Amino acid sequence: MTLSVAQAMAGFSPALPMAVAYSGGADSSALLLACADKWPGQVRAIHIHHGLQAAADQFEQHCQSVCARLQVPLQVCRVNAQAASGQSPEDAARRARYQALAQAVPESPGAVLQTIALAQHADDQVETLLLALSRGSGLAGLSAMPAAWARGGLQFARPFLRVAGADLRTWLQQRGETWVEDPTNVDEQFTRNRIRARVLPALADTFAQFRDTFTRSAAHAAQAQSLLDDLAAMDLNTVGVPPQIQALQALSAPRQANVLRHWLKTVHQCVPSTAQLDELQAQVADCVTRGHQLHIKVGAGFVQREGVVLAWYNP
Repeated sequence: MTLSVAQAMAGFSPALPMAVAYSGGADSSALLLACADKWPGQVRAIHIHHGLQAAADQFEQHCQSVCARLQVPLQVCRVNAQAASGQSPEDAARRARYQALAQAVPESPGAVLQTIALAQHADDQVETLLLALSRGSGLAGLSAMPAAWARGGLQFARPFLRVAGADLRTWLQQRGETWVEDPTNVDEQFTRNRIRARVLPALADTFAQFRDTFTRSAAHAAQAQSLLDDLAAMDLNTVGVPPQIQALQALSAPRQANVLRHWLKTVHQCVPSTAQLDELQAQVADCVTRGHQLHIKVGAGFVQREGVVLAWYNP
């Protein structure tokens, strides 16, 4: 079931000191206030200034005012979040945020940060799952957002993933707190905003407990994906790095797809499309003679045959 803010915070035990990714919006405001209350003197705020809209300076000023009142140190990181050709604005902003957060950590004053908390909540989790379904994603996509993970020696956490967004706003209102509203959050040219405005209300009318059940399904998918990752690691140890073609051919089609996907992602940071992976497997199956050539586009690069093994390169 969904949790209250108090219940979510009771189950949140980050390594300290910590920072909150603070936009000034309702969700991150609730997270910052709750963390500052629970761990006074151990919490900092990091504000990412995207520079994508005129209100960005006002967002920063609001964050400075709130942090001064709470006596929470604030670090402002200015980023270039312009989307590259073929990249969605949401993805560009998300990548810029995570890069800025990673860079902010060693620049923070005082003791080295241990944890960065992010304010995504149960509604965000449902939206992420629905987006994954709309794209035909596999288990990795259907796992939606993890509640906690490590990257670059730093712990990341999303303590509000089981708290409804409306409950965060109610909690803030009960405390007499204010927040800023990002006008792009209601712009329905973005798919996530259309889901929030149209699909979630329909789900609430049809499935009253959809936040709980959808989140549970995502957790099941994440558990299954973890098992597939373990199997892929074992199979990759068997087929080798780079993978030996004959050893790949000895695997069943699902295990072969699983280990190829794992090899490309973990070794080359390349995520193949379904069509690319299907074509790669078909060509691996055809490699029955020494002279058979294999050369196909996968991700931003190419997979080709080099003797008895596969190789990926980015020209």
